[in-house]
Amino acid sequence: MGGIGPDGRSGSSSRDEPRRTLSRAVDADESSLRAGQLSIRVSVLGQASLSCGVGDPWPTPLASAAVAQGFDVVRRTTGGTGLLHLAGDLTWSVVLPRSNPRVGRDFARAYGRLGRGAVTFLAGLGLDGAWIPAPGVSERYCTLSARGQVLAARGRILGGAAQHATAAALLHQGAISVGLDRDAIDRIFGLSPPGLSERLTGLRDLGISASSEDLATRLEAAILADLEASPRRA
Repeated sequence: MGGIGPDGRSGSSSRDEPRRTLSRAVDADESSLRAGQLSIRVSVLGQASLSCGVGDPWPTPLASAAVAQGFDVVRRTTGGTGLLHLAGDLTWSVVLPRSNPRVGRDFARAYGRLGRGAVTFLAGLGLDGAWIPAPGVSERYCTLSARGQVLAARGRILGGAAQHATAAALLHQGAISVGLDRDAIDRIFGLSPPGLSERLTGLRDLGISASSEDLATRLEAAILADLEASPRRA
């Protein structure tokens, strides 16, 4: 998808490649982080994948279970543990130089400020979204853990975000579920007690029928509008 380019203006579109593998999206985010310049990226995932954050030992025991069930496994450099993504789900990222006032000294806790575009995106869909404290009910599944905050709507968890900071820049990397496979999450992650995945939701479960590509365009526009506005503190 298009976004802010190195000059701070709207970048080139990648609509000739409307869907990406998670590994390509993660690699692109890391490339932007190394460049250390202001950029955003929104991707529609083309296949189901399990992402593992730096909070998981590597190789993670979850990987073999995911591969056995037909999921690709991707290692992230951002924080947290495992997260299941389906084809059609959205990933988004913002890279900011450390000197950008939006980063601040509290960036590790600034989910509301750095993820404001995602909340605006949900509002445009008629959903009252918010970043709330993570529930702390399962350390195995990232958005059910006790780390940071998660993106919620109608009382359920819709997505999350994690970070990778260097001396020069910050990568704030997020995911939003469009679909949801609770059975697969339960099988791969062995959540206990049973029923924890009922705390999760996806945009389809919330009655949103727009295509993933349309949703990505709206999310990109919301993030871009927030970054182009004057910096605001959360």
